[in-house]
Amino acid sequence: MAELTVSVVSADREVWSGTAKQIVARTTEGEIGILPGHEPILGILSAGEVRITPVSGAPLTARAEDGFLSVENDTVTIVAGQAELVS
Repeated sequence: MAELTVSVVSADREVWSGTAKQIVARTTEGEIGILPGHEPILGILSAGEVRITPVSGAPLTARAEDGFLSVENDTVTIVAGQAELVS
């Protein structure tokens, strides 16, 4: 089964990294869902939640603002000025 390699980082630290089945994030264009095989994209984050469905374990939620989301070759990188796990 295909999976995403995900990294969520803030200006001063890595908030979360691992493998996931799905990512949902809020961009300036609206909410976007990312699944394995997604076309490459670069989006500007809006302040809000990033929801991560890991390959194993419970779903996670991070709060992120002032950054961007990049997707290429099943690698998702979320870089935010401020980011923290909330659940």
